[in-house]
Amino acid sequence: MRREILQGLRRYENCILTLFVVLANVIVMGVFFDFYYDLNDDTMMLDIMSGAYSGSPDGHNMQTLYPLGTLIALCYRLCGAVPWYGLFLCLCQFGCFYLIGVRLCSLGEGRQKAGDRQTSAPLYAASRVSVGRKLMRLVALSVLAWGVCLSHLMNIQYTITSAMLSATAIFLFLTMPDKEDATGFLHGNIPSMVLVVIAYQLRSEMLLLTFPFICLAGLYRLTEEKTIFMKGNLIRYGGVLGIMLAGMLVSRGLDYAAYSSDAWKDFLRLFEARTTVYDFYPELVREDRYQEALESLGVTAAQQSLLRNYDYGLDDTIDSAFLMTLADYAVDTLRGAKDWGGIVREQVYRYYYRTLRGGDAPYSILLLWMYAAVFAAGVCGVGIRRYVFLWQTILLLCGRSLIWMFIMLRERDPERITHSLYLVEFALLAAMTIRMLYRGINGREDAGIRHDLGAYDNRRPAERVPVRVSRGIALLMAAAFVLITGNGMMKGIPVLRAEQEGRAKVNENWYAIDRYCREHDENFYFEDVYSTVAFSRRIFGVAGGGYANYDIMGGWMCGSPLYYDKIGRYGIESVHEALLGQENVYLILSDQEAQERGFAWILDFYAEQGVAVVVERTDTIGTEYAAYRVKCPAAIQTD
Repeated sequence: MRREILQGLRRYENCILTLFVVLANVIVMGVFFDFYYDLNDDTMMLDIMSGAYSGSPDGHNMQTLYPLGTLIALCYRLCGAVPWYGLFLCLCQFGCFYLIGVRLCSLGEGRQKAGDRQTSAPLYAASRVSVGRKLMRLVALSVLAWGVCLSHLMNIQYTITSAMLSATAIFLFLTMPDKEDATGFLHGNIPSMVLVVIAYQLRSEMLLLTFPFICLAGLYRLTEEKTIFMKGNLIRYGGVLGIMLAGMLVSRGLDYAAYSSDAWKDFLRLFEARTTVYDFYPELVREDRYQEALESLGVTAAQQSLLRNYDYGLDDTIDSAFLMTLADYAVDTLRGAKDWGGIVREQVYRYYYRTLRGGDAPYSILLLWMYAAVFAAGVCGVGIRRYVFLWQTILLLCGRSLIWMFIMLRERDPERITHSLYLVEFALLAAMTIRMLYRGINGREDAGIRHDLGAYDNRRPAERVPVRVSRGIALLMAAAFVLITGNGMMKGIPVLRAEQEGRAKVNENWYAIDRYCREHDENFYFEDVYSTVAFSRRIFGVAGGGYANYDIMGGWMCGSPLYYDKIGRYGIESVHEALLGQENVYLILSDQEAQERGFAWILDFYAEQGVAVVVERTDTIGTEYAAYRVKCPAAIQTD
């Protein structure tokens, strides 16, 4: 019995060691930091799927595809006390590190015949990797998590999570042991295919942006086969690509069906137009020089103020047709008026600076190190296609340059996108390096990573030169890796600590607002967007839940069917009519915004409707916020 238990532990040694190290990292990170939703986008998605937004868990969150959103919403229906969405994001991110860790531990594991049968079980390995070496690899992975990914692991964002899934799929695909038969090849790549489909459902735009890297990974491995154009290879690689595309198409089809009603189609038009205006041509509504152009489009001065401060939900006439008019004008006029020559030159320089001069350190420095690692490992490799890494690297550089220039020319390069691209490219380069290093160690004609990577002991001294060189390169690259990531960890930990302390202080106001509104559940509260846009939320240990009787007076869900379901619970059909006519509808504004912007934006809007109003402070919320009523002067005298 004892022997059987020991054999079982050895069989699952890699999984057990990796799980232990990953859980240890999670616990230590949780002790020193809090897990937060990074942006208000994630908190809005949380509210929709948990039921806090409309009163019932729903999968129509506009960001993830409907199948995934519905699955998470179903979990909230079954047990609303569990933070399913945050738990899902955490499981995705740390699950990626677990899968990569297991694969790292398995590299170099041997295989021998047991009787007349071959087995890849570590128990029967011809060459086993020691537990010490496996722990060293897992420590290196932990250093990567702490030195590069720490802020994104603690301040979780669904875009970054999607990129991590994509990066892990690439790494697992390139480092998977070779399988001669199609069935074994497809079976071995199930994790990669599942990760790609989940990433697509979580953030389809990010998966599509990183999909060229996935295709390059497939091309690199295909061209390293002894015979490229053979039926078996077409079935194996075409099967993997086909299954991924099929999963993505089915996901998109189900999502399309879920938004096929007339109300959702109209909102999708509004959503796309709002994205065009605010994300790509924000100057149209923010800069005074376009005031006359907006007036010629029928946009009043009061509407311009509402668009500028995002409180356009106050005006019912700012609908899909209204925003589509602005979007069409921006595309037809503003885009053509831009100095694209100057923009290209500026962005090319920015691309050069952030790539070669450490503009996005430690990510950019880590990538430069990885390119050096690929070059060194490729030069010292062996086999009939020894220098294949040259065209692979050149193709990768061309592909990544096109992707980067695409996002930079669109002026849509926030950290959640750029860091995602860095992580995916790093995973691809790391997998390429591992393949070439093990090719040098193995000394085989092919580049495949097989189960017998450690079986080189019987070679003649002349044949062991690639082994020693590859080992030397691996050690040198490991030292550089530790220096770069260690430096990033030393700098990143204090920054993250200060940033989370700031989050906690800012979020005290959100907790005060949430508590106040729930205590006055007979009322409904519209929040000024700029007053509440900085709020985030802790993922675990947050009290509350259920329907929230407040909403921002703008944002990307404003005007959706769920939005009207939400306010309809209080008999609200029109925001400006409810604020003025219903006794139980209030406005929440921060003291800072009230002092800096005043209330001219709301007074002017009602004045354009032919109604003179005043804004009356009715209660204090927390230390920096207040509730307000919109009334006619006559109503105030009557009160």
